[in-house]
Amino acid sequence: MFEGKGIKLRINEVATRDGLQNEAVFVETDDKVQLVDQLSGLGYSKIEVTSFTSPTAIPALKDAEAVMHRIRRAPGVVYTALIPNARGGERALECRVDEFNLVMSASETHNLANLRMTRQQSLRQLSEVAALALGAGVPVNISLSCVFGCPMEGEVPQTAVLDLVGRFASLGATGVTLCDTTGMAYPTQVFQVCASVAQAYPELNITGHFHNTRGMGLVNTLAAVEAGIRQFDMSLGGIGGCPYAPGASGNVATEDVVHMLQCMGYDTGVDVPGLIGAAHELERLVGHELPAQVSRSGERLKRHAPPAGFEEIQARALARDTTPTT
Repeated sequence: MFEGKGIKLRINEVATRDGLQNEAVFVETDDKVQLVDQLSGLGYSKIEVTSFTSPTAIPALKDAEAVMHRIRRAPGVVYTALIPNARGGERALECRVDEFNLVMSASETHNLANLRMTRQQSLRQLSEVAALALGAGVPVNISLSCVFGCPMEGEVPQTAVLDLVGRFASLGATGVTLCDTTGMAYPTQVFQVCASVAQAYPELNITGHFHNTRGMGLVNTLAAVEAGIRQFDMSLGGIGGCPYAPGASGNVATEDVVHMLQCMGYDTGVDVPGLIGAAHELERLVGHELPAQVSRSGERLKRHAPPAGFEEIQARALARDTTPTT
């Protein structure tokens, strides 16, 4: 169980979209470009750079075109973006986005609250956007929110998840992301859902997307790995969240999860010291402490100097071994 040796996992970074859109401070365009360029050299499979949503709706990402045009694209890295509608898709195509990431929810209530549409309306709109992308030769991934529970409806039936994934496949999507949007998932549930989707739709590239709201993000990632999932979304520093779940924290922190996986022998291809350095830069940009642990404490074998006076303590201890007893 959890034997990672020889297993390759693909890591996607979402902090530059999913994370920054939730921040109160606007990160300047130059800083966004520099951050993406820094991340591009760390071994990621995919980076979600931005969102082509209306600047009025998400002002934090109002510079989507400028960022996409200016980033340096590393070979082998997919530069994706969230595409909400056909107009956003047209903007994205002009910027040479490598992949369209489309979003809807498995929960009717969450879909209405988040997207202002019923699920059926979302499916019609996704169909239009997917056709636009595929017509231009751009692959489509669909992120399905609230797969593991809705903060307003509670449990989400697995049958509903499987049905929606089937609809995405019929639209021509090549990938589906199973999202624990508000951190409601638990390991046995994650294993069951992920295994069921992977078995039903083996032709799809399935990605796991977990939040750490209730402290189960890392173990849920392991459960998904055990179920056969080989690609994961993560957020540098653990930034992000959901406005429809009070207290919901961000995605699992990239440096925390990658550090854990590499300790266990999994091959992520991602540079942990580089992640820590990037997380420190991100913390400076957003102006507050990030929830991640590894960027604060360092890797597990990070060495620390002994406490002050250690040599004297050591000398006294050794002296006790040489003092004759009566």
